[in-house]
Amino acid sequence: MPEYKFLARRIDTHALNELSDFTLTIPMPELKRKQKTQVSIVGAGRLGTALAVALTNRNYAIQSLVARRAQRARKAATLLDGNPQALAAKQLLSLREADVFLITVPDDQIAGVAAELSRLEFTATALHTSGALASDVLAPLRKRGWHTGSVHPLISVSDSGAALAGAFWSVEGDATALRMGKTIVRDLGGQSFSIRSEDKPLYHAAAVMVSGNVVALFDVALEMLMHCGLSRKTARSILTPLIASTVHSLESKDPAQALTGTFSRGDVETVKRHLAALKGNKLADALDLYRLLGQRSLKLTRKHPQITEILKSA
Repeated sequence: MPEYKFLARRIDTHALNELSDFTLTIPMPELKRKQKTQVSIVGAGRLGTALAVALTNRNYAIQSLVARRAQRARKAATLLDGNPQALAAKQLLSLREADVFLITVPDDQIAGVAAELSRLEFTATALHTSGALASDVLAPLRKRGWHTGSVHPLISVSDSGAALAGAFWSVEGDATALRMGKTIVRDLGGQSFSIRSEDKPLYHAAAVMVSGNVVALFDVALEMLMHCGLSRKTARSILTPLIASTVHSLESKDPAQALTGTFSRGDVETVKRHLAALKGNKLADALDLYRLLGQRSLKLTRKHPQITEILKSA
């Protein structure tokens, strides 16, 4: 077996003892911590409360909630972590400072809120949530040095627990407000897009057509089935899967390809029976809508001009 020689170096124990009494302090760079973005919400209704809850869940700090009555603001505050300030509308000048102020009041109140906020001693970024109004409605704030813009979710918010993830948002305003708006949308799991400020009324009218007006159209259909002897509850249960299947088809098809039924096939005699039934039951609103939307359906098919004439003369 080969022999291995190990060379040991003598350790100076005296030197080690001296080192043990010596402490070397090396300054370490502090880790930069990302501070929570502070948000105040003016208008703690359905959308305002839904935003407060969603933003809290994504690590935003809600500083203040404002509602018409302080009791409503306090109720919304119970849904959040921390201890946000809860104020009545008449207490706007008591607002704490924040990075962003979301103005979620009805359209007709936005200008008045902006004028009141402009009396505060500090500046921040203000974003309103109107679909029809552009950021210029916040001019009193912009003149005071605030950054101003708007963020509008294309989603139906029927209660404060509405899920905002996956929604598309229209975002506009100055560069800083635009950047903040897009960041908020991204953090909420949404997607943002921008249009020209002057086009917001037309954009919002389009949104109303496929949201509020669809609800109204659904109500007209309920009325028609109730004339057939069905209860309102049963009629709703019957029609809901039908409208859901139509929406599902529109997710992957252009309206011209998604259109089915009487007008797509060009059933002349069926259209005549429909018109007679609507007139016989004295359903004036349903008759007007049937004629108008029927003509639009026929434009999609680019066929059956005889049915267009029947509808126009009905």
